[in-house]
Amino acid sequence: MAFPYMEAVVGFMILMYIFETYLDKRQHAALKLPTLPKPLEGLISQEKFEKSRAYSLDKSYFHFVHEFVTILMDSAILFYGVLPWFWKKSGEFVVLVGLNAENEILHTLAFLAGVMIWSQITDLPFSLYSTFVIEARHGFNKQTIWLFFRDLFKGICLAVILGPPIVSAIIFIVQKGGPYLAIYLWGFMFVLSIVMMTVYPILIAPLFNKFTPLPEGELRHKIENLASSLKFPLKKLFVVDGSTRSSHSNAYMYGFFKNKRIVLYDTLIQQCKNDEEIVAVIAHELGHWKLNHTMYSFIAVQILTFLQFGGYTLVRNSSDLFRSFGFDTQPVLIGLIIFQHTVIPLQHLVSFALNLVSRSFEFQADGFAKKLGYSSSLRAGLVKLQEENLSAMNTDPWYSAYHYSHPPLVERLAALDEQDKKED
Repeated sequence: MAFPYMEAVVGFMILMYIFETYLDKRQHAALKLPTLPKPLEGLISQEKFEKSRAYSLDKSYFHFVHEFVTILMDSAILFYGVLPWFWKKSGEFVVLVGLNAENEILHTLAFLAGVMIWSQITDLPFSLYSTFVIEARHGFNKQTIWLFFRDLFKGICLAVILGPPIVSAIIFIVQKGGPYLAIYLWGFMFVLSIVMMTVYPILIAPLFNKFTPLPEGELRHKIENLASSLKFPLKKLFVVDGSTRSSHSNAYMYGFFKNKRIVLYDTLIQQCKNDEEIVAVIAHELGHWKLNHTMYSFIAVQILTFLQFGGYTLVRNSSDLFRSFGFDTQPVLIGLIIFQHTVIPLQHLVSFALNLVSRSFEFQADGFAKKLGYSSSLRAGLVKLQEENLSAMNTDPWYSAYHYSHPPLVERLAALDEQDKKED
């Protein structure tokens, strides 16, 4: 008797939903607490705390609904054989338009087109509500409905342009890969990730946002001096018009080798009281570079990608696995989808482990900025970002440990204080 893979996958998905809903309820209870955590008293105003609490609770209620609908749909799609039915219909569509359904690439692209239409339709109500109700209610949304749909259209166009050649290449590699399939797949994805990391900030990101050089002045001078003192090869320093879509703030860096760039959100510049707070945030980001966190993370992702492809090659010819999900044939894309579902338990464990590593990196980057003399400015900058983004002030420790890749503000301030005590 064949192992009931599909039933096992659906069962685990439901178990994980129950577990994560339990964590969500713990977090919801923490968000309802009427007072600030003791370490934040005197740092965060009561007005900001109340706004943060209201915003976080709104997002929490929305999350409960969204997750419930998602698990219902995902379970039903697998349990009632929607995937094999849709695969069959997409083959019929290929024949209908006069193409050869025996060509797996054409069949797969038709299938993916249908999946994309379905996902856009089902996701749209949630995206609209999140953007134009929750984000707008709390003063974050700056988008017009026109800009929202323009971005959506651009995203679909990019998927239509970039998706077919990538999918076609993957199917070709699987069909011709032989015993070295995992290595070929990993090699292709490695090259693709390098190309996308190079192309995205130059060609794709500007389709959605405007990047302008940071004007000459005190702030630019301080950031360039900091980068120079760390031998950071800063090529360009940009401001992005994040305020056209949201009043949330951020900063990030990207680029390979000697071609590094730093991007500041215009909202970050508007919100921070002085240049030192912004420079302290940049010092934290440069800490990730100096301590090789970016490289370690990239290597970890490459190892995990290779292991996933290795696992896929072990099961891609398992007729029992495909039959369990309702398939008589063994299409490449369907095999990848099914494999992803069967390794969900491992993915959750890996995700949790990566979060723990990421949190450790954040503490180290804070410590790096502190050693550069930005301790008080970093504290002020972190508090300001927490306030202006209305981030959750009270967090449940279990929820935080499972979900957060960045430690809560209370923990980051406590870690900085602990370093002060050790130095004293």
